[in-house]
Amino acid sequence: MNYVTGPLIVDLFLLAILAIGRQEVHDGTVGADNIDPINIMVFFITLAYIAISMDSTGLIRWLAYKVLQSGGSNGKRLYLYLYTFFFALASFIGNDPVILSGTPFLAYMTRISKNIENPKAWIYTQFALANIASAILVSSNPTNLVLAGAFQIKFIVYTANIIVPVIATVILLCPFLLYFIFRSEALIPASIQLYELPELAKNKAPVNPNIPNAETEANSSGEGEDMALLEEILNPYLERRSAVFGACIMTATLVTILAVNAATPVQNSHPVWWVTLPAAGVMLCWDVTWGWLRRDESRTAARESRKRAEQTQEVGEEAGEKTLDGSPTVLSERSKVGNDVTAADSGRNLSAELSPAESEDLEKAGAHTSRDIPGSDEPATLESVTNNVWRWCRETFPTATTVLSTLPLPLVPFSLCMFVLVQSLVTHGWVAVFAYGWDHWIHATGTVGAVGGMAFMSIILCNFAGTNIGTSILLCRVVQAWLAIHEQNGTSISQRTFWATIYSMTMGLNYGAFSLAFSASLAGLLWRDILARKHVFVHSLDFMRINFSIIAFTTVVGCAVLVGEMYIIRPTTPYVST
Repeated sequence: MNYVTGPLIVDLFLLAILAIGRQEVHDGTVGADNIDPINIMVFFITLAYIAISMDSTGLIRWLAYKVLQSGGSNGKRLYLYLYTFFFALASFIGNDPVILSGTPFLAYMTRISKNIENPKAWIYTQFALANIASAILVSSNPTNLVLAGAFQIKFIVYTANIIVPVIATVILLCPFLLYFIFRSEALIPASIQLYELPELAKNKAPVNPNIPNAETEANSSGEGEDMALLEEILNPYLERRSAVFGACIMTATLVTILAVNAATPVQNSHPVWWVTLPAAGVMLCWDVTWGWLRRDESRTAARESRKRAEQTQEVGEEAGEKTLDGSPTVLSERSKVGNDVTAADSGRNLSAELSPAESEDLEKAGAHTSRDIPGSDEPATLESVTNNVWRWCRETFPTATTVLSTLPLPLVPFSLCMFVLVQSLVTHGWVAVFAYGWDHWIHATGTVGAVGGMAFMSIILCNFAGTNIGTSILLCRVVQAWLAIHEQNGTSISQRTFWATIYSMTMGLNYGAFSLAFSASLAGLLWRDILARKHVFVHSLDFMRINFSIIAFTTVVGCAVLVGEMYIIRPTTPYVST
């Protein structure tokens, strides 16, 4: 059971015992009360395709490499540069692409450093920044889409109201992390010493990581792994034309979304996926066309990579332990983060300089391997045919297939099931009970209590109510029921209190992703899995212990700034729903 099957099984069980029926399923999928789950999912997945396609060109890693060059050997300056870089990037394209590429980059960077003893200062900072920055644009996070849709908020208005608390949080968080949480020299050295890449390796053409087997040619020696890491960081792959095209498509899409949303009346607004779906289609056509035009190159690279992998496996450790003369030896094991983080990684195998006799052995072994492929004489099955077709697609269209396999598609069934579950709470009266409790809290605490209470509640619920997506659905329904209570009673809610509630919820839903548990967000689960694949293991207690200080500080700062903003720009006149 996982986060996809869990909610689905619960929904099916409730249907089987007739606890929910057609109405809950309809309203939880088609939508009700200005929340349109299918529209939200189509919008997010199509925009995610554009962002991940742009990332698959190597643009993010290449930009990170340039930031690494600019930062030089000064540890604190490099930390500040990467801090600014990840925040700016996540503000533009969202947290998922930053986590997909930024996390491996930092794992590699800390590995090839001589004096960064553990990576926690860098990886926790990047994860927190990616989620803080995702609060700025509605398009950056599905939770923002749910909230903006539920209360008919213009995208540009949303950004204008939330950007000040977010910027204040980011500005104050940097010195807090640098001089309090991660002040140890073992985490952020005053001078960072990186191993140098040999000249021969510098002159090699970078390997496209999207091509099958391109990153799986590592031999068993530590030197081979470490050389692969050096190449990954210091000689990154970049497909320039696709990167430029993807950046232009992404920029044009976001600008069009903001312009159309701002110019269209709320009552006559069109689904935002009307913009993102054609843009994603254009990006997909580019990826497929570009892959087809360069199919000979990618197929040749894949074939050579596969052949080298087979040769290495056949010859064994004797050939695998040979690397370039003069290549640096990097420690294969690093100090642990606490006792829970081990930084190690596997990479591409660096071509070895072999003697003529050894080269002849390799050629014979390769020929023998190619003739005796296991299963080559067996009858074709559906599985083997499917695997062959998929491998052909991977080798012919490496970018398109990589992006399609990386899309957060499990988000769709998970979110739809959570929508149905929350809708069942609505129809059975539980949401109204929660709304009455919230109303009593507001009467007792006012606007300040609205900010602090909603931020705290949303952060806590992210860890227990089906990630921040499930929490956003539940809390939006609660606030909608709160409005309905006042309409029925003929009373009003001030604009200041209402908007304080909404924007503190936004902060809590985005900040809550880096709070107590990995399951507070799907991004947290993705971040943990990526690190585990890179042999950087972060345990739950370590995650909670480090993030507790970060989430406490960011919440206090963000809420304090938001309270001041609400008192300055929002009047006490009654709020009228659109």
